[in-house]
Amino acid sequence: MSTTLQAQPRAKTTKGELRRLRNEGKVPGVVYGKELGAAAAIALDAKELTALLRGNPHGILDLAVPNRGSQSVLLTDVQRDTLSGQVLHVDFHQINLNETIKAEVRLDVQGESPGEKEGGMLQLVLHELEVECVAKNLPASIPVDISALGFGEHLTVGDLKLPEGVVATAEPDTVVVSILAPQKDRTEDELEAMDDAAEENEQHERAAKAVETD
Repeated sequence: MSTTLQAQPRAKTTKGELRRLRNEGKVPGVVYGKELGAAAAIALDAKELTALLRGNPHGILDLAVPNRGSQSVLLTDVQRDTLSGQVLHVDFHQINLNETIKAEVRLDVQGESPGEKEGGMLQLVLHELEVECVAKNLPASIPVDISALGFGEHLTVGDLKLPEGVVATAEPDTVVVSILAPQKDRTEDELEAMDDAAEENEQHERAAKAVETD
């Protein structure tokens, strides 16, 4: 089920008018799409948009604009202030629900592994996964069941149970999550792998924090 986001049409404005719009608790945006012809300028409630970004920013949305009806869209770009993290502008792309699209989907880790219960550390390498499917079949999240993982074991993209008709674009042997042994029991290779994965995870966390600061 898609989320409905309310929007208001707006005229293309100057920098000063855009600043005033933001001071009123609105975020300017643009909707692009073949069926729209020219891009449509809109304004959204900042609080409603923040709730979306914290929840499921990659899901299909019903964007409702007075006198223009509702459009099925995907959020494709978020521009933020580099210092405050405030959302300055957003872009949406209109989609046809019966066409095939590529989109990021959140990974939902479920269960507790035997390795964790024995003191191991969960290492989440991927937080989201790009998939390809018919737009109307885009899942809100993909479950990652770790309840059978022991020390040194991992799950790959190929191990994930994707809904029918949904295909991952990543290679099947791409590691999604692993269980590392306790610090004192880790080998030099494991520690080196942790350093590599930590760098990648830090990039994901920076992006996630940018959302949470709003």
